[in-house]
Amino acid sequence: MEVLEEKEEEEQTGEELKALEISDNLQDVEMKVSMEQVCVPSDVPDFDWSSIDTSQLPSSYKINSPKEKKLLHIADHFLQQYTHLCPDRKPLFLHPVNECGVEKFVSTTIRPTLLPYTELYHWDGCASFVSDYLTMEPLKSPITPPSSLYSPTTILKYQKGNCFDFSVLLCSMLIGAGYDAYCVHGYATHEICSLDETLKLCPLLRKPQEVPKEGMKKKSNKYRVKPPPDLQSKFELQQEAKKAAETEAAQKNKEREEEKVTEVEKPKRDPLYGLRVHAWVLVLSGKREVPETFFINPFTGNSHSTRDEHFLGIESVWNHRNYWVNMQDCWNGCKDLVFDLSDAIRWEIMLSRIKKPLQLLSDAEEEKELSDRDTDDMQEKGEEDMSFDMPPSWVAPIQISPREFETRCSQGRKVILYKKAKLEKWAPYLNGNGLVKRLTVYADLDCTEVVEVREWFRNREDMLDMREVNKQTQLTTEYFSPGHLLGLKAHTYMSLEPETEHTMEFYNEARVDGLQKRVENDNKMTEYFVGRDDFLHVRHMEFGKRGKKIHLASTRTDINSRPIVQIKECFHRNLEKPADEDVAERIFLITEETIHLTYHLKDKYITASKKDFFKAADGDRKGNEIVMTPEMCITYQAGSSEKDKKLLHLYKALQQLTEEEKQLKQQVRQSEAEVLNILKIRENEETAVKLTVSIYNTERNKKRRQQYEAMKNTMEDELLGQEEQDLDYLAPFLIQIGHRKKMTKGQALRVRDDCLTDLKHRLIDKANIIQARFEKAVEELQKKNQWFQENHNQLSAEEEDDFLTCCSEIAFRIHILALRLNREKQTAPQKYLALEEKLRKDPRLAEYLGHA
Repeated sequence: MEVLEEKEEEEQTGEELKALEISDNLQDVEMKVSMEQVCVPSDVPDFDWSSIDTSQLPSSYKINSPKEKKLLHIADHFLQQYTHLCPDRKPLFLHPVNECGVEKFVSTTIRPTLLPYTELYHWDGCASFVSDYLTMEPLKSPITPPSSLYSPTTILKYQKGNCFDFSVLLCSMLIGAGYDAYCVHGYATHEICSLDETLKLCPLLRKPQEVPKEGMKKKSNKYRVKPPPDLQSKFELQQEAKKAAETEAAQKNKEREEEKVTEVEKPKRDPLYGLRVHAWVLVLSGKREVPETFFINPFTGNSHSTRDEHFLGIESVWNHRNYWVNMQDCWNGCKDLVFDLSDAIRWEIMLSRIKKPLQLLSDAEEEKELSDRDTDDMQEKGEEDMSFDMPPSWVAPIQISPREFETRCSQGRKVILYKKAKLEKWAPYLNGNGLVKRLTVYADLDCTEVVEVREWFRNREDMLDMREVNKQTQLTTEYFSPGHLLGLKAHTYMSLEPETEHTMEFYNEARVDGLQKRVENDNKMTEYFVGRDDFLHVRHMEFGKRGKKIHLASTRTDINSRPIVQIKECFHRNLEKPADEDVAERIFLITEETIHLTYHLKDKYITASKKDFFKAADGDRKGNEIVMTPEMCITYQAGSSEKDKKLLHLYKALQQLTEEEKQLKQQVRQSEAEVLNILKIRENEETAVKLTVSIYNTERNKKRRQQYEAMKNTMEDELLGQEEQDLDYLAPFLIQIGHRKKMTKGQALRVRDDCLTDLKHRLIDKANIIQARFEKAVEELQKKNQWFQENHNQLSAEEEDDFLTCCSEIAFRIHILALRLNREKQTAPQKYLALEEKLRKDPRLAEYLGHA
C-alpha cells in the first residue's frame, strides 16, 4: 500500500510539473502576442472609441437596474464556481463594460429585432447586411476576449466593431426574425479571425456540385423480350475509350499540378493556432424550418458546417434568455460537439430555472413549460426563490433607415480580396452607370494579369443586369432582365460594329415571331425559333461578298446590302400531315435558282422523300408566267418507284415556293435591319446610361415627390373649402327672411318656430312610415297563416319548409320594425329638446332667444 501511495504521489508531482510547463509556455506566448503588432490596412484609420459621445444615450446604458445588479452577482458567483471546478480553462466572457463604462451581462446586450425589410426576414440576408454594413476591427489581443462590448445601436451608428460586436448584432436580428440563434465565444484559425480571404476561392466562382444520377436498377424478368442487336461500331467504341483515357490522364496531370500549387500556396504555420479568440453565430435546427445546425461567420456572412475545420473550439454560447458553458472536449475542434443545450452534462447552464431553452420547444411544450413554472411558483411561495429570470435588454431599439439599408457599405463601397480575384461592391445609384458589383479574375496570385471581369448592374432603364468581359479574347457577354425595349435576353459580341460576330438571345414569349436566338457573322446568320405555328425552328442564311461599297453621309450602313446566296429552313414534325408531305428542311439556293425540299422520315424508313426544283431561265418564261417542264423537278418518293407525272401539282408547288422565297428575302432584310437597329440602340444606351427610380422612392424621384406634394396641397385646399361649405341647418329658414345679418326678435322667433315645426313634422312622418311598414308586415303574416290553415293538408314537405322559412323572415322583419318604432317614440322628444337647446345657443339667435 505504501508503494502504491508513493507511485501516486510521483504521478501527481509529474502532472503538476507538466501543468507548470504548459502555463509557462502560454505566458511566453501571451507576452509575444502583447508585443505583436496587428496588421491593419493603411487606408483604414484607427478609430478612438473613447471619443464617442455618450451624453445622449438612455439611462439604461449608464446605470444597472436592481435586477441587473442581481444578475451580475449571480454571474460572479457562477464564475467563481467555474474557476474552482475548471482551473485550467480560460475565464468566461460574462459581463464586459459597455460604451458608458458600466458592466452589463452579455445576454442583456442582445436586443431581438425584426426590421421592416423583406431581405432581413432570412438568415442569409441578415448575415450579408451585417458583413457589408460594418467594418471589421481586430481584437486588441488575439488570444483574449475584449474587455468591452458595446450596444448594437452604437455599433450601427459608427459602422465598426470586432467579431463580438458583429455577432451580437447579427444574433439580435436573427432572433427577431424567428431563428434559434446564439452568440458563440470560441477559437478559430488565423484566416477566420483576421478576415483573410486571399487563399479562398471567391463564392461567385465556385461551380455547383454535380449530383451523380443513380442508375435505375433493372428488374430481372425471365420472360423479357430479347434486346435488339448492338449495331454500334467496335472501332468507334475503341476510339472513344482511347480519347477518354487521354482526357483522364490529362485531368490527373492537371490535378497533380494544382496540388503542387496548393502546397506552395498553403499558409504558413500559425504559432497561435488554437489560441486565437473569435466570436460567431450558432443557428440550431428546428425553428424557421432549419434542417441542420450550422455556424455563420459574421465577418463574411457565409454559413459553415459545425464540422468545419476552421472552427477549433467553443468556450460558451448565449442568447437573450440564458448562458451556457461548453463542457465537451474540443481536441478535435467542433467536429464532435453535440449542440443539445438541454444536456446538462455537455452544457452547463447559468440560470437553472430554464431547464431547456424555449427555442427548442414546440408551441405546446412551451405552453406546458410556462404552466409548470406557474405551478412551481405557487408551490414555492413563502420559500426562498433560488431561480432567476433574465432581465430585459438594456439596449435601445435597433433602427435602420431606408437610406442606410440601401447604402450598406461604409462610404458606399467595399473591396474583398480572394484567391486570384477581387470583389468590389457599391451602393445603388452611387455609380452613374448603375454598377453595384464587380468581380475581377486574375491569372496569378499577385493579381497583376486580368483574365475576366464580371459586372452586375441595378436600376438601369435598358434592363442590363450583368456583363462578362473576357480580357484574353475581348469577348463581351451582356445579360438583360425581362422588359428590354427589343426583348433582349443576352448579347455576346466583340465589337458593336455591324456584320461582325454577334450572338443575340431574346425572350421569345415577348416576340410575335417566337425568335429565341440569332447568331451572325460577316457572311452568315442563323435564327432559332420556339413555339411557332408553322413548326419552324431554324433559319440559316448565307451571304456573298457585295460589290463596291457606297457610303451615305451621316449613316453607318451601306446603300447596297449583302447579296443573299442561300436560305435554309428546318421544321419540326407536324403530326397532322403525312410524313412524306411534311417538309423537314427546305433550301433556297438563290444564285443557282434551285430549291431543295426534304421531308420527314416515315415510320420504319431510313430514307426521306425529296424534291428538287430548278427554276426556268428567263428565256423560257412567257412574261411573268412559269413554263413547267418535267426536267424542272426531280422527285424521290420513299417506298415508291413511280414518278409523279402530274405537272399541275408540281407547277403549283413551284409557284408557291417562288412566292415564299420572295417573302423570305424580305424577312432576311428585316432581320438585318433589326440587327443594325439593336446595335445602334445599344450603343446609344451605353453612351447615355439612364437609371430608373421607383415611384415609391420619393427621395430620388423628384417628379413623383412634386406630384405628391401638389396632390397633398390640393387635398388640403379641398378639405378647407369643404369645411367652409358645410351645410347650415338654418339656411332654408333664413332664405325666407332674406339672409339678413341683423334680425328682429319677431323674425328670430319665426325662424325658431319654423325649424322646430319642420323637425316635428319629419319625426312624425318617419314614425308613420315605420308604423305603416309594421302593419303591412303583420297583415302579410296573417294572410300567410290563413292560407296555410286552408291548404296545409295538400302541402308537400318542401312547401311546408318554404312556408316556415317565409314566416320566419316576416316575423324577424316585424320584430325589427317594432324595435325601430319604439326607439323613435323614445328618442323623438330628446331630439326636439336638443334642437331647441341648439337654437337657443346659436350665435345668430342667442341675442333674441336667451330670455325667451
